Amino acid sequence: MISHTLLGLLESGPRHGYDLKRAFDDRFGKSKPLAYGQVYATLSRLLKNGLVEVEGIEHGEGPDRKRYAITAEGITDVAAWLGRPEKPEPYLQSTLFTKVVIALLTGRSAGDLLDTQRAEHLRMMRELTERKKGGDLADQLICDHALFHLEADLRWLELTEARLDRLKAEVAL
Repeated sequence: MISHTLLGLLESGPRHGYDLKRAFDDRFGKSKPLAYGQVYATLSRLLKNGLVEVEGIEHGEGPDRKRYAITAEGITDVAAWLGRPEKPEPYLQSTLFTKVVIALLTGRSAGDLLDTQRAEHLRMMRELTERKKGGDLADQLICDHALFHLEADLRWLELTEARLDRLKAEVAL
């Protein structure tokens, strides 16, 4: 995803690695900024694969600064990536489910585990709701996406808690 995102950012015009990192972080990396090393490693791979080219090199007091441009092959690759739907991730065997079953198998309180998890989900929802209030439209949409997932998780926590006795009987077999 990072390589395609950097390619997409290059479609608007050539940029230095530093500028790409800043544009990525401003739009997509507010909660997890991209490391410089990852930017340059990705650009190196894209260069090797013919998806970007070095348009120019600026010499200065520090290290030379390369300006990267997307190639026609890079534009085709981005278009193909954008045209492919993402595989929905149903998380059929989540870590949380595993923890609930292990708690039941070991005689620990799965209810306490679910309560602790519920509190953490609610804390994160409050944080995202606050972030959403001050964000631009893109940030609001990102927060909405995360909030909808957290709401679904909360529904699952409630349903699991309501079925704990049945689950405990089934895992004890």
